[in-house]
Amino acid sequence: MRRDLVSAVRLLALPTLAVVIVSAFVPGRLPLAVRVYTLVACGLVLGVGLAALRRSYPAVEPLPRPKRAGMRRRQSPPVLARLEDEAALAVAGAFELHHRFAPRLRALAAGLLASRRLVSLERDPDEARRIVGDETWEVIRSDRQPPEDRLGRGVSPEALARVVASLERI
Repeated sequence: MRRDLVSAVRLLALPTLAVVIVSAFVPGRLPLAVRVYTLVACGLVLGVGLAALRRSYPAVEPLPRPKRAGMRRRQSPPVLARLEDEAALAVAGAFELHHRFAPRLRALAAGLLASRRLVSLERDPDEARRIVGDETWEVIRSDRQPPEDRLGRGVSPEALARVVASLERI
């Protein structure tokens, strides 16, 4: 702190000399010179105070990040992220369930049934219904009626989990 005060006094020497010269040779400008001198003095006091604060607090270092060998946070593929968004909307609203999510589930079920069980969802609906179960069939059937209340609640998260589980069992 003492070192800062000594350097501040040294820095004030030139502005003080300038005020003395102005008062001796240009007395009409003395009020302006005093204002400029006061501004410079306040700036020096502020600088000395900031320097003292900087020295009194330790330097902040960022926390070290844990190093993982080549592992970064995995991002979901865009198709999966879109499917998650559609599932959330299907839970929130009956309209979204009927017009967006049910066709997506129907296409997934048709592909799974065709590739794993050799059953066509369109040509053999009774066999497909037996495989997926009644609850899932009510969501994926092609003759599903639009909801009466378009703003009503969609499928419950528990029911959606059961539908997904039945599709996974195919």
